[in-house]
Amino acid sequence: MTTNLFGKKDRDGVRVVLTGQVGVDKKPFLEKVCAIATERGHDIALCNVGDMMYAEAPDVVKGRILDLPRTRLNTLRRAVFKDVLTTASREPNVIVNTHATFRWKHGLFEAFDFDHMKAFDADLYITLVDNVDSIHQRLLRDHDLPHSLKDIMVWREEEILATEILAHALGAHGRYFVLARGEDATTADSLVRLMFEQGKKRIYPSFPMSHVMDMPDVLAEIDAFRAALAEHFICFDPGDLDEKRLLFEAGEATKKGETTITLDVNGAPLQFNVSDVTSVARDIDGQIYARDFKLIDQSDMIVSYVPELASGIPGLSSGVERELQHAFEGTKEVYVIWRPKKEPSPFVTETATRVFSTVEELFKHFQEKKYLGDYQLNLLRNTVPKERGRFG
Repeated sequence: MTTNLFGKKDRDGVRVVLTGQVGVDKKPFLEKVCAIATERGHDIALCNVGDMMYAEAPDVVKGRILDLPRTRLNTLRRAVFKDVLTTASREPNVIVNTHATFRWKHGLFEAFDFDHMKAFDADLYITLVDNVDSIHQRLLRDHDLPHSLKDIMVWREEEILATEILAHALGAHGRYFVLARGEDATTADSLVRLMFEQGKKRIYPSFPMSHVMDMPDVLAEIDAFRAALAEHFICFDPGDLDEKRLLFEAGEATKKGETTITLDVNGAPLQFNVSDVTSVARDIDGQIYARDFKLIDQSDMIVSYVPELASGIPGLSSGVERELQHAFEGTKEVYVIWRPKKEPSPFVTETATRVFSTVEELFKHFQEKKYLGDYQLNLLRNTVPKERGRFG
């Protein structure tokens, strides 16, 4: 009797259901996942349910499938998912690219059939998310879909909640994850590791964000820390979803009396009304708060990097302190890299499993715990900018 990596009997390989709202653009992301997996010796069959439905119904105009009567839409989806199940019976590794929900002219409705999802019996359930400005840009580019920034944020919450409920209903406790697109290659690598490297530790990198935006040296230091972790572990990085940028730019524009801002989004300039951005400020802050805690909950540990700011002031934000406390209360491993000369307060040391002064010290500890191979440590010496003297 064979057993796969997730303990499923009489089955080889890995099955994944990946959801995401309209505008996340999941298909090219998943093609990168498949390419990375192939390079590592794992072939994956990718089932794009939307494309399969259009192929099954050639009479339907592209982009209009949700205008079909619900009865035909459901029948079409069920026919396509039977093909997905046939593929899963032949191929060991399968990713189903679908949606959990749709909010259309019919209102909010499900985008899956429970009996088929039960038959597919996925090992992992993933919701792919992206910045609200990125979603907005793709919706304008690829879809004739009236929407507001608030709509985008609501659709994202609905997709996360519905997928998590589905995963729990099917007994996949601890196997549901939220992934932010961020840098596609890094996030795609994380998904491949989730699928095929069960021993790889999952880390939530914690670091100050908002109040170091105008400190390029500190930002470079933090980015090097994030890159070092991402090189060797599965990282659920809060910086991959940076919607505070919208609020920051809108705030600066308001100070100048300007009513619009123009940002580079997905490689193209995109204009926003300041009033549209400020109207969702509370939603952005609320979702950041809830989502970052979810990312901590789906991690094995938190690693917090506290840089030294001007005059030796610790770069310790209230957000970082709250993340450390949440991880501690969730009985996670809590590690802190404390760079300032000033000693950390008991509010840091009493929640930390260990406190280190450099990334190198942390990685040596990880070697001792068998989280990291000996050969990998030398790679770190070229990771952090040498002019800041953080290694050696």
